[in-house]
Amino acid sequence: MADRIEIENVGQPGKIYRVDAEKFAAVRGAVLAALPAEAPGMSVSDLITAVKPNLPEDLFPGGDKAGWWVKAVQLDLEAKKIIARAAKPPVRLFRLG
Repeated sequence: MADRIEIENVGQPGKIYRVDAEKFAAVRGAVLAALPAEAPGMSVSDLITAVKPNLPEDLFPGGDKAGWWVKAVQLDLEAKKIIARAAKPPVRLFRLG
C-alpha cells in the first residue's frame, strides 16, 4: 500500500483525510508553481489546465483524476493558509506570503 498523509479541508475544520503522499506532493508542487503570488489570482479551471502538463505520467496517466487532486490540494493549502481565495466570486486562488 502506498504511503499516505493526512490533509485538511478548509470547509470542514478539524476533519482529516488520508491520501496518497506521492500524488499529493506532485500536485502540491505543480499547484504552487502555477499560482500567482497576488490577487485576483487564477480560476480553479485555469489552475487544473496549468497543472496537468506538469504531473508525472506514471501517477496521472493522461491527466486522469487531476481535477480531484487539484481540489484536494487547494482545500488543504487554504486550511493551512498557504493560499487564499480572492475576495470576490468566482473562486480565484493565489499564493500567500
